Amino acid sequence: MKIGCPTEIKPQEFRVGMTPNAAQEAVAHGHDVIIQAGAGLGAGFADADYTAAGAAIIDTAEEIFATADMIVKVKEPQAVERKMLREGQLLFTYLHLAPDPDQTHDLIASGCTAIAYETVTDNNGGLPLLAPMSEVAGRLAPQVGAYTLQKANGGRGVLMGGVPGVGPAKVLVIGGGVVGTHAAKIAAGMGADVTVLDRSLPRLRYLDDVFGNQFNTGYSSAGLLAEHLTSADMVVGAVLIPGAEAPKLVRREQFASMKPGAVLVDVAIDQGGCFETSKATTHADPIYEVDGIMHYCVANMPGAVARTSTLALGNATMPFMLALADKGWKQACADDAHLLNGLNVHAGKLTYYAVGKALGIDVTSPQMVIKG
Repeated sequence: MKIGCPTEIKPQEFRVGMTPNAAQEAVAHGHDVIIQAGAGLGAGFADADYTAAGAAIIDTAEEIFATADMIVKVKEPQAVERKMLREGQLLFTYLHLAPDPDQTHDLIASGCTAIAYETVTDNNGGLPLLAPMSEVAGRLAPQVGAYTLQKANGGRGVLMGGVPGVGPAKVLVIGGGVVGTHAAKIAAGMGADVTVLDRSLPRLRYLDDVFGNQFNTGYSSAGLLAEHLTSADMVVGAVLIPGAEAPKLVRREQFASMKPGAVLVDVAIDQGGCFETSKATTHADPIYEVDGIMHYCVANMPGAVARTSTLALGNATMPFMLALADKGWKQACADDAHLLNGLNVHAGKLTYYAVGKALGIDVTSPQMVIKG
């Protein structure tokens, strides 16, 4: 199989879909790998690193899309890239289709087969290709939130850890999954007073067992959330419904009860965001204000630490990429139900229920697709 990796073109996206190690593994499996010139530079990988791994360097994205059997990326294909996808081509990347009808319709129209990193599952009920970036984004959230809290950036002017005689920032984390756990761990490590809300009692027990009194936990309800919002200096939105649009948990009218200059960090923005006033921003212009409340809603947060993120993502995606290349997507998905859960689009049909529900599009069962 010919595997192509184009340069990411989303603003301030410095990650790359394949590491040189992944390229070397694919070549060792007998596949041809083509990398767009300069694709890895943002993550610290030179073209020479890829040629040493056995890959070929191609000048343009157009040639990559025109000749590759499988396209491996990081972020969802942008509009100009979607026009280059073709019938029968395999796309393996993050998609986040539920809040993005334009992309969904374009992928369906292209006739390609699209497997989304974020909906591939594992035996533990987790999302193994989303988890590495969730870990990165969770750890970044208190860092970028602390920056946003600085008065010069519109925030309250509160130091996360406080100083002797002055209390620390109060940080509320909504969601105790991978993002929330890592956000709480880092915020607590910065000295903040942290509370995590979640609706899973087993998860809350786990957090208490593992982290003890490093941070507080609470069973999430509308009343408890509203109570904590009034005292929070920072709120991290870390709620995920796999493949579906994120629920809107904080409404604009609640801002009146919050501290002026409090910060909302919406890590769920790729899935539409969990604050009513959230809108995707970029690393170039990450912060905006609504009714005195600061918002940080960068849609590709891990891109800020591109080398760490690329290496972490490459470790997770490599086995699945090799399975798809070695067996072909249909056999690979037939052999692995967890990989099949990643199938979102095939040959003009939507194959992921949560996306269809969010966008009002008919869905074809992925099990029916691989039998066809």
